[in-house]
Amino acid sequence: MQVIRNLGLAMAVLFVAGCASFTNDASPKLSRDAQWGIVPMVNYSQTPQAGERSEQILLSVLSEHGLRPQVYPASTQGEQALMDDSERLAVALDWARQQKLDYVVAGSVEEWQYKNGLDGEPAVGISLRVLEARTGQVLWSKSGARAGWSRESLAGTAQTVLDKLVGALRFE
Repeated sequence: MQVIRNLGLAMAVLFVAGCASFTNDASPKLSRDAQWGIVPMVNYSQTPQAGERSEQILLSVLSEHGLRPQVYPASTQGEQALMDDSERLAVALDWARQQKLDYVVAGSVEEWQYKNGLDGEPAVGISLRVLEARTGQVLWSKSGARAGWSRESLAGTAQTVLDKLVGALRFE
């Protein structure tokens, strides 16, 4: 009976581990006291406004990790809807330089949906990058994806992914 229980536990652990995937890039030590910002997330998912939703959750997660980032103003984002992604990032980096920010967090949403089927599991895939605002150089990059349980929300699943991504940052 004990063997069956241990086998069941091992299978459950493997199943849960199979529901999440994260890249493993080491972060340089970044200053927690630096001026941080969040620029618009690119939405590659098929869900409208997934980028904006993830930005708001990212703001909360960064705050939980002791950062107080400035957020790129929403009023200017509407004007940029017709720009390509690289042009939008260039304009956001200009804003970051004007604000005298040291680092900005940029990224993209690859998946943001409830999977089809009876359970309707939430599935989220997000990539983050920390850029030096002055130069635009990528200092750190990490991606993560997770399929939650059928009773979880997309926002809760996204918060789990973003918390794990931000948790990989190393601070001085």
